[in-house]
Amino acid sequence: MGWPVAHSRSPVIHNHWIAEHGLHGAYVLLPVQPEQLQAALRSLPVLGFAGCNLTIPHKVAAMSLVDRVDSLAHRIGAINTIVVEDDGSLTGRNTDGFGYIQSLLDAQPGWRADTGPTVVLGSGGAARAVIVSLIDSGATEIRLINRSVAKAHDMAQEFGEPVCVVAWEDRHDALEGAALMVNTTNQGMHGEAALDIRLERLPTQALVSDIIYVPLETPLLRTARLEGHTTVNGLGMLLNQARPAFAAWFAVQPVVTPALVAKVMATF
Repeated sequence: MGWPVAHSRSPVIHNHWIAEHGLHGAYVLLPVQPEQLQAALRSLPVLGFAGCNLTIPHKVAAMSLVDRVDSLAHRIGAINTIVVEDDGSLTGRNTDGFGYIQSLLDAQPGWRADTGPTVVLGSGGAARAVIVSLIDSGATEIRLINRSVAKAHDMAQEFGEPVCVVAWEDRHDALEGAALMVNTTNQGMHGEAALDIRLERLPTQALVSDIIYVPLETPLLRTARLEGHTTVNGLGMLLNQARPAFAAWFAVQPVVTPALVAKVMATF
């Protein structure tokens, strides 16, 4: 469910797994206007849905419309997955953080959150999922940078240590000694301006990730790659966040295979 939702690659992912596991079902796009969200959610059990995913702009609004929200989603402050329980009630979950961490591990199997400081750019819903997942993975220092410093301070106060705020004008220097840098803003997305940041102070061994997947290589990732960094785009997060959702609906743990990646890549 989203508004708009036509751009979503999720049907390709989930319908691949449905076919792969011989399940009887389908994953469909549900364009739902914000004012119709409650009615749409309550229709899920009536229409025989096992659940749904949520995308912009429904991830926060849906929290007050479901019957329960799990503890991780509460901390993140958004839900991207809804499970229809046996009694018809709705449970909200958030699998974005899992997807993000797994995308890093897929790119660098030995990655550890406590290797060194992490720099996070942005303080929206995606940043919240990334930060919570990094904290739970053992991050000891997260330097949060956002154009609105007040919003960043609010998030730092909410999450506590290890989050510290760095002013936007100090973003270049904040890369000094970092082991991971992640862009959670829309800067670099197709149609948007490139992220304005210089990587000179970022150690060459640092991982550079961008949760954007259109384009697959943002200007940030291209620059980082040319400077010798291992880079991670947002496709891995998209693929991996789908896995626990699928398992919750169908009691089957799917795997991201080269065939699935190729099928999704063919849609770009």
